[in-house]
Amino acid sequence: MSEKNLTAKVSFWKQQEEEHKQKQLINPFSSWEGASHRQKLSKEDEHYGRPVEGSKTEFRGKMAGEMVSHEIIELCCVLRNLGHQQGNGNYHITFRDLFEAYTKISNKLVGMLMRARKQNLVEFEGEMLWQGRDNFVVIALLKETLAILPPPVPGQ
Repeated sequence: MSEKNLTAKVSFWKQQEEEHKQKQLINPFSSWEGASHRQKLSKEDEHYGRPVEGSKTEFRGKMAGEMVSHEIIELCCVLRNLGHQQGNGNYHITFRDLFEAYTKISNKLVGMLMRARKQNLVEFEGEMLWQGRDNFVVIALLKETLAILPPPVPGQ
């Protein structure tokens, strides 16, 4: 190995070491002794509770968010396709009917319904829906939601 290659490799690993030290300084869970000089976290800081920009954690979080959004839109499409349109423009379906149809699609129905309600896409009575007990609870797909959905596919 030439001296030039060795110098380049040593330089590379020194740079890696320095980058790691800097990350450990801001890592609130670091047990590294130099981390005592890390900056204090403040809840008022706009970066509080957020991953470091450009990190793999940020990328995975964005991908997960997109996947959940996709699943919520799919749920709303199923509600529109299986529900019965009311005079006010909303689509209604009972939890039992939706549950029976949706088990072939996903096992996360209740979680997706709760997220969709949090985003004001659907509404239903109660905090949580339970199979059996809440079979006749009506779930309403709000008419405002229809604007964000892709057009229905004929034959579904």
